[in-house]
Amino acid sequence: MARREDRPQDVQSPRSRGLTAATAADLPLRVAVAHEWLIGYAGSERVVEQILEEFPGSPLLTTVVEPEAIPELLRTARPSMLQRLPGAVSHHEWFIPLMPLAWALREPVRDVDVVFSSSHACAKAVRIDDGIPHLCYCHTPMRYAWHFEMEAGRFPTAVRPAAWLTARTLRYWDRRTSRNVTRFVANSTAVAERIRNSYGRPAAVVHPPVRTDYFTPAERRSAGSTFLSVGRLVSYKRPDLVVEAFRGLPFELVVVGEGHLLSRLRTTAPKNVRFVGAVDDLELRELYRQARALVFAGEEDFGIAMAEALACGTPVVAVDRGGAVDIVEDGVTGILVGEQSVEAVRAGVERAAATTFDHELIRSRAERFSAERFRREIRAELEQLAAAR
Repeated sequence: MARREDRPQDVQSPRSRGLTAATAADLPLRVAVAHEWLIGYAGSERVVEQILEEFPGSPLLTTVVEPEAIPELLRTARPSMLQRLPGAVSHHEWFIPLMPLAWALREPVRDVDVVFSSSHACAKAVRIDDGIPHLCYCHTPMRYAWHFEMEAGRFPTAVRPAAWLTARTLRYWDRRTSRNVTRFVANSTAVAERIRNSYGRPAAVVHPPVRTDYFTPAERRSAGSTFLSVGRLVSYKRPDLVVEAFRGLPFELVVVGEGHLLSRLRTTAPKNVRFVGAVDDLELRELYRQARALVFAGEEDFGIAMAEALACGTPVVAVDRGGAVDIVEDGVTGILVGEQSVEAVRAGVERAAATTFDHELIRSRAERFSAERFRREIRAELEQLAAAR
């Protein structure tokens, strides 16, 4: 009996059964989905979940799966041979050098109308039968390959030289496998530019889905003095700049999130900074609603937390780069600062505190990130590819 992760993909498309073009056009679009790994539930996993809801029954391929960490809909995923290796699920990032091989050893996807890959590392390398179009929803070209300096902190000092050499090899592989993609779609204009620089390919922009139906404003909003920081406490998100920016300010900062910087930040933070760790969605929504503004100093591919804050009617202070450029309108839905520095972030916070924002307008701007809009735009992209086949 074939192992689960090695079985051929046996989903058959109605369009492959010799039907007339008119009849085939009325049949449901058959989509296969590929995603990096399923060991948690964050923004990229929500993208996949939306695709599976839009195209029920679509096969889902990945490298490793942790069923207890993901919603039931994602547990149908078919993992690769890496699933059987000790430590691959609990320390998946250490196995990234093996992921190109894991995708290469899979049977090609066949008998579907179009393939959708959700990729920020290796998923775009999914093997596909000739003639089947491939839409890659790119969260970013592989950080490990193209921006290793941003990821170096994840590796112990002793292994960083070897990790750097591996990253150089992965860069070549990443560029080569980009040729297997029929069309790229980026989650932000910043990522579209990275795709152009890394792969020499154009990319349309479709922003990822945000739960604007859940993250909503309070019925009565009070102008509190508390600011908010939300996100993993890791180096590239620059929570250190946000924490230090509040030294000497007459406002409280509430920090939501965990990560390898937590211990150091707790030790060095000023007294007006409070760390609350991980919170559930209900508490997070209340924190958004009560905050004077969300403050973010990193360069995000998109920035789900920023869009969630807007959906709650809360302005955002962010650095004028990455996904923030698509989300924050300076002086309207928040404040954009020109550089990643303590001084610039502090000035942005002071400017936000002195600005009167229209919270209903901020909420209305967030509607352009809704899940319904995402599904509609991605369906149009997939149908267009399938029709051109």
